[in-house]
Amino acid sequence: MTKRILIVCMGNICRSPAGEAVMKRFAEEFGVDAEVDSAGTHDYHVGERADQRMRAAAEARGYDLQSRARQVTKADLDPKRFDLVLAMDAQNYAALQEMADQPNTHIRMFSDYLDDEWPNDVPDPYYGAEEGFDEVLDMLEEGCPLILQTLTGEDLFEGEFED
Repeated sequence: MTKRILIVCMGNICRSPAGEAVMKRFAEEFGVDAEVDSAGTHDYHVGERADQRMRAAAEARGYDLQSRARQVTKADLDPKRFDLVLAMDAQNYAALQEMADQPNTHIRMFSDYLDDEWPNDVPDPYYGAEEGFDEVLDMLEEGCPLILQTLTGEDLFEGEFED
């Protein structure tokens, strides 16, 4: 059964398109049937490609960010549309819950799938230095496998690591 995941940040040009690419790669590597999309809570960049700095940081790790920015819709928040909607930070999480009109357990924070050593918000690298884009990718690479394992209920890592 296909698992559908939507990753949401503010403008859909840095964190969420990177999340989409990283999640797709891990789904492919683990053989998970997944449909992954990304969107932004704001319409600042609709139709644009991901920020060039994020594309460069992602490309250095072998990811190809092809999506175009779009704004999240109320229909996207219907649990029948996506099994899991992941907000990159608390501000976008609040915006998604408000748009949904009622609390929805399938709308979660990305950091719910990270241990306590990571920040609660995936930081927005847009106004920061180059290393901010790498930090976002580090967080995505840490959380995406756990998200897929949680969604599928399978031990995706079985046989992957030696003791």
